Amino acid sequence: MSDHELFGRTTELAALGAFVDGLPEEGGALVVRGAPGIGKSALLSWAAHRAERSGVTVLSASGVEAETHLPFAGLYELTRTMLDRVPGLPPVQAEALLGAFGLTEAPPTGHAPQLFMIALATLDLLGEAAAQAPVLLVVDDAQWLDPPTLDVLAFIARRLGREPLGMLLAVRDGHPTCLDTLALREFRLHPLTTIDAAALLDTVEPRLEPPLRHRVLDAAAGNPLALIELPAALREHEASAEALTSSAIPLTSRLERAFASRLLDLPSDTRNVLLIAASDDDGALGEVLAAASVLAGSDVSPESLSPAAEIGLVTADEYRIRFCHPLVRSAVLQAASLAERLAAHGALAAVLDGQSDRRTWHRAAATGRRDESVAVELDRTAARAEARGAPAVALAALERSIALGENASRMGKRLVRAAELALELGRTNQAAALVQSAVPLAAEVPERARTVLVGEGLDVGVSTSVPRLRLLITTAEEAAAGDPELALRLLRAAARRCWWFDPGVALRERVVAAAERLPVPELHPDLLYVLAFATPLERGATVIQRFERLESEGGYDAPAAATLGTAATAMGGYDHAVGFLRHAAAGLRAQGRLGLLAQTLVSLSFASAHIVDRESGLPSVAEAIRLAEETAQARWLTGALIAKAHFSAVLGDLETAQSAIEQAERQTLAQANPSNLAFIQIARGLIGLAAGRHAEAFACVWRVFDPADPAHHPYLQTVAIPVLAEAAVSDEDRAAGRGVLGRLDAAAAATTARMIRANLGFAHALLADDEDAEESFRSALALDHSGDPFTRARLLLAHGVWLRRRRRVMESRAPLRIARECFASLGTQPWYERACQELRSAGEAGVPNKGSAQSGPADWDLLTPQELQIAQLAATGLSNREIGRQLYLSHRTVAAHLYRIYPKLGITSRGQLREKLQPDG
Repeated sequence: MSDHELFGRTTELAALGAFVDGLPEEGGALVVRGAPGIGKSALLSWAAHRAERSGVTVLSASGVEAETHLPFAGLYELTRTMLDRVPGLPPVQAEALLGAFGLTEAPPTGHAPQLFMIALATLDLLGEAAAQAPVLLVVDDAQWLDPPTLDVLAFIARRLGREPLGMLLAVRDGHPTCLDTLALREFRLHPLTTIDAAALLDTVEPRLEPPLRHRVLDAAAGNPLALIELPAALREHEASAEALTSSAIPLTSRLERAFASRLLDLPSDTRNVLLIAASDDDGALGEVLAAASVLAGSDVSPESLSPAAEIGLVTADEYRIRFCHPLVRSAVLQAASLAERLAAHGALAAVLDGQSDRRTWHRAAATGRRDESVAVELDRTAARAEARGAPAVALAALERSIALGENASRMGKRLVRAAELALELGRTNQAAALVQSAVPLAAEVPERARTVLVGEGLDVGVSTSVPRLRLLITTAEEAAAGDPELALRLLRAAARRCWWFDPGVALRERVVAAAERLPVPELHPDLLYVLAFATPLERGATVIQRFERLESEGGYDAPAAATLGTAATAMGGYDHAVGFLRHAAAGLRAQGRLGLLAQTLVSLSFASAHIVDRESGLPSVAEAIRLAEETAQARWLTGALIAKAHFSAVLGDLETAQSAIEQAERQTLAQANPSNLAFIQIARGLIGLAAGRHAEAFACVWRVFDPADPAHHPYLQTVAIPVLAEAAVSDEDRAAGRGVLGRLDAAAAATTARMIRANLGFAHALLADDEDAEESFRSALALDHSGDPFTRARLLLAHGVWLRRRRRVMESRAPLRIARECFASLGTQPWYERACQELRSAGEAGVPNKGSAQSGPADWDLLTPQELQIAQLAATGLSNREIGRQLYLSHRTVAAHLYRIYPKLGITSRGQLREKLQPDG
């Protein structure tokens, strides 16, 4: 690479120099974007050398288009010099990282390492190295890295900034990557100015004739590589001058032709070696020469490279061949015929014994027709990629297998599995096309059932489709005999639809009956999920009894706990949900399953918001938002934002509540979902109550009860009814509230869920006529509110108000005092102020005109949700590294948070945290 490519880049070099020089103090990521030949590689090379001279450990990798199908190839290239440090990682991380590189035995089916665990292992590995000396990752042509490596780099890039770890990436224009959504710092390399371009051309070709000089300047359009390469190509191949300078041909193509023109006079052995190297995904010298020998039919020696090296096309040492620019590689491939390219891949496949995946890919590239034997090998490659935690690579292998396969039965299976992987990766358009192709080829029941499940994953917006529900039930009944677990998965989807909308008793009972006929244990989490979602009120008592047995017996893993917790929230068992969900969150963190962890945290956030558990709820909400965004789960992000709005409303932060609910509504427009629509209206009702706008609150929540409204939800009415009752001030609203309350009483008669019983009792007390109110309040207060202090405090406040307004002033003070103290401890400022106002109206002495509710220690209010979460974990005795592994942060990021936490809490050491975070601390 020539220094000439840095010509005219003074500003860019200054920016890169500042970035590199600042690494010891603060890390970060910087993306350099630009067209081919614009100088990205030269700038990265300059930065890498500057960093090395400053004592920075530089880890480099270059994306190669031929490597995109090799899982974690780029990550291996980046970290290969640090593999001796892997044994120092926690065992689960070390196993995941080595498994990703294929350096350990493949795990059992269904136990592939999670991508985020691999990413966390990489972050910890780099963090350990950065503790000794700053580390800079330098990645050229990042657009051609394999997808799993790009995902790992995106994970790391989100977490840079608190330690001396930097990332410098070059990305070619016109090639989108997963890094584009991260809002990383970047600068774009523009063409050289006319003056700089002319000066560079005069430097590299000082004796160029004026007509040719003008022609080169016009054709190069300020591209440094073009200014360097075009003059020689134009002089040596005048016949190609038009193709090399025509503005009708893209500059990249003209540069490729300029490089290709140099190939014409090279010896045949040299051209063969270059073609093999361009087709290879590794560039190992021995491998390339061996394949070139197969191609030539005779031994090819290392000397065959000399002619190419002399004219600046490649460099080589005793280990590896490198092209001087990616465009040289593409020029070599473009110059070869199709037959020559196929033969090159065939030659590489012939010499790659012992490297099954690479051999398979080259075999696939070498065939110009369908070949079932190659397709079968690609199936095995896909399975190995899945086992290594690289579903994107597995999908690519299956797609190639589909293109080459001949067996119709296997084709159906391939299409179904490819569709499942595409859906898992969030590629919905691709999944839809694959499943459409799979349907006519899915001859066996399991494949047909799986196509229906993929279709269900694609059809989340059509949640009120009765035909879709019938298809799920029928397919499950067909699959039951051969695969009960698959049938149960279908019935889960059917039950979820029953919860979204009420298809009628007959269909809901059919779902439950089909599930109960399956030969699975009655405590099977998926069976309980079906019962809870399809018949949340009718079988609520049965489900709760089984929850209690599971809580007593234990023995369920993290995914099962997530299923149980979600089921508990669906049928109003929030008191059971919290325990299941906390257990699930801990296990999912340890397994690196951040997608399911995000969903679990959203469910936990809703449960915590309902009982106003700030201590665990606020950190859960913040983390749920962060992880839902990172794992691209739009529907769950909406749920997290609704929980944030709910919390903010009851705590009195109405500005934040309004902002969060508006953002959630925007998300919901793109992800139509009745449950989220209903939760939004409930949150809006709470915002209205907190602001004292009761009519507005009632209008919002009434939508949940109106069958004609998109927000109507038959089961979330049990969550909405206390908000509706509290908002019902006018006689008309109170009458409407009593009407829906009567229907809810009948529907919920069979459930024993404490939250539902308490919510109904609350609504009866607030909506009762004067003659019935006393008994209604007495009955409601006698219910078990041990897990829901906020509802009980609101009930006491309403009771005190009712007593005072009936001139029973002395009696009113006791419930009002208790309500005020409860609101104070919960931090629910609007209700605290209301209780204070009512106490003043009741003649209570010493009630301040202004005051603040407190949630445990007042210091909590000074911490952000993430700081509170870190402080809580540190108070339990966990080290920074252990906290980082739980929260998927680097240990230095944790240390930086603690550095800010201590002065906020007025302490100086970790040992004081436990005492400070105690309620009386």
